[in-house]
Amino acid sequence: MRKLSIEELGRLSIESYKEAPKFPLWLALDNVRSRYNVGSLLRSADAFRVERVLLGGITPCPPHPEIHRSALGAENSVNWEKVAELPSILERLRSAGWHIFALEHTDESVSLWEMEWPSPPWVLILGNELSGVDEKLLPYCEKAIEIPQFGTKHSLNVAVAGGIVLHEAARQLYGRRTRS
Repeated sequence: MRKLSIEELGRLSIESYKEAPKFPLWLALDNVRSRYNVGSLLRSADAFRVERVLLGGITPCPPHPEIHRSALGAENSVNWEKVAELPSILERLRSAGWHIFALEHTDESVSLWEMEWPSPPWVLILGNELSGVDEKLLPYCEKAIEIPQFGTKHSLNVAVAGGIVLHEAARQLYGRRTRS
């Protein structure tokens, strides 16, 4: 076993990435406060070829050194948009046939391991580091997804949780693409 070189990884240039097909998946950040978390989530969005990232409420947006530090330049490859009102955008997407999911503990949450993913396109909403997804966004959601956890804590860092759910969503979408 040996580590692969940068050249062997076959990384795309930003221009090639922007032209590459994306998964029918959007990420909506609801009042995520930390610039480091925003950068990390943009980096995960790049890794899983998310179509668009919505930066809602108080979520900071690029350019900023702290976002750049954790995004490692993904703020330049990922399509992101600062939005004042997530509810109106979620309503428009839902009316257009998008399935909207919150990553949140609710009385009706579905385990990520048991999630039955409908036909895309999908929007995943991630919330504030302390208070989670705003209650006013839940009526727009078809389901709430929770990540199974077995320790004393019942939450993960929003960027970590987002990476886990984005990985599973991309895995589901990739499997659909290869079967069709």
